[in-house]
Amino acid sequence: MITSAILARLDLRGRLFLGAILAALILVPVLNLVVPAGSPLHVPTWLVSLLGKYLCYAILALALDLVWGYCGILSLGHGAFFALGGYAMGMYLMRQIGTRGVYGHPVLPDFMVFLNWKELPWFWYGFDMFPFALLMVFLAPGILAFVFGWFAFRSRVTGVYLSIITQALTYALMLAFFRNDMGFGGNNGLTDFKDIVGFPVQAQGTRVALFALTLIALAGSYILARAIVTSKAGKVLVAIRDAESRTRFLGFRVERYKLFVFTLSAMMAGLAGALYVPQVGIINPSEFAPGNSIEVVIWVAVGGRGTLVGAAIGAVLVNFAKTTFTTGALAPYWLFALGALFVLTTLYMPKGVIGTYAEWREKRRERASLAAHAASKPAE
Repeated sequence: MITSAILARLDLRGRLFLGAILAALILVPVLNLVVPAGSPLHVPTWLVSLLGKYLCYAILALALDLVWGYCGILSLGHGAFFALGGYAMGMYLMRQIGTRGVYGHPVLPDFMVFLNWKELPWFWYGFDMFPFALLMVFLAPGILAFVFGWFAFRSRVTGVYLSIITQALTYALMLAFFRNDMGFGGNNGLTDFKDIVGFPVQAQGTRVALFALTLIALAGSYILARAIVTSKAGKVLVAIRDAESRTRFLGFRVERYKLFVFTLSAMMAGLAGALYVPQVGIINPSEFAPGNSIEVVIWVAVGGRGTLVGAAIGAVLVNFAKTTFTTGALAPYWLFALGALFVLTTLYMPKGVIGTYAEWREKRRERASLAAHAASKPAE
């Protein structure tokens, strides 16, 4: 019953996307754990972690596409929600170190001992329990997004002004988290993780499990987003994107719809950050950098704004290119290439890779239909 209801909301593109996720969920663990290391089909553990990082970025891009592609809210601060989710998970991982740290303190993380902290700050309480940390992964970015959106949307801040404010938000958080007295590790952030729910973070099986969990989270995030955009509320979101004043004139509480989707998107970004941290092994204030949030916009634009699947694919493609071209002689030119990619996409593929391909297929079908119709007419 539930499965049929979910499939009913998916188009062919979505089914192919979930099919690819299912295939990766089966193949990658098998090729890593079962296939011998000497085989050309073996997937090394470092590659599993790298792919897991790409998938975390895909969830983040999908979260941004939900608010930008379907509601017209261009957020340049989604990196802040991603980082907050990452810090919530990082705090849990730091509490699991215990006496295995450099200073061997049973409660205080190493950076607090180094800074002569005498006791654990109140906001670190509870992070020794995984359920509490998981709750904070969603609540920390969700509450921030709700409070921010409450004031911004009620004040009817829109367009470029809203984008600038969201960018200022993430920049302010970056400056705050860089301070040692904030209690989040300062410039170095949180690292040297040992265990997650009792399993060694660096173990091969743990890496594969985190990869699988990220795939499942990506599939769940897509299904949730798809359910929203195909619902009645989704139609209202699109109406707000295309004609906000007219939608308000028709009696819809625009602020409520914006607040709902913005908060939900922030929580999805927080989940992406929480999955990112144990796979990368560190979280620091550089994740709040405004440039990171701008990169997410580029991923969505390249893949296809307002397609969901395109946003996820764009994140994977751009980050694969980043990994490839930031090593060797081309490394100094990556940012120029990224900027050129965004400009060229905006000028020549405004609907992104997926949107442009869909448009090309539609035109091809129309030409084929016209040709068949012309051929079926009797010759005069």
